[in-house]
Amino acid sequence: MNKTGIYPGTFDPMTYGHIDVIKRALKIVDKLIIAVSNDYSKDYLFTAEERVLIIKNALFKDLKFKKQNLKIIPFNNLTTSLCNKHKASIIIRGLRAVSDFEYEFQLAGMNRKLNNNIETVFMMSDAEKQVISSKFVKEIAKLGGKINQFVTKSTIKMIRNKI
Repeated sequence: MNKTGIYPGTFDPMTYGHIDVIKRALKIVDKLIIAVSNDYSKDYLFTAEERVLIIKNALFKDLKFKKQNLKIIPFNNLTTSLCNKHKASIIIRGLRAVSDFEYEFQLAGMNRKLNNNIETVFMMSDAEKQVISSKFVKEIAKLGGKINQFVTKSTIKMIRNKI
């Protein structure tokens, strides 16, 4: 039985923390769909299309991931609807710290109410990557700091071009 998982997020931009979660998720699903949220109520540095491109460049060009078990798409509907559309039975959620858990726990509960056939799996990235957040990466970049330990080379270029 093939298991498809969906890893939804804003990925503004994708960091090594996200990438670590992707590596771990690929150990438990046969196919992973990285779903880039296009929630119009948020203020993003990059458009959804740019974020999809950042992820594709980071994974396929910089890190040489295999394309056959990964798909990167934008979305702007319920994650459970996306799961139904792609026949995904697992939602992958990354946790950085205990403070993330309460929100993620409530979100998982709501998703369960919307579709009790979909399981949410929480994944922690490596301890050294847990402090990385897209928000801090953007802030460090805006202030002229080095971000190469947080994001891939192509992502650095996209951030520098945008700021």
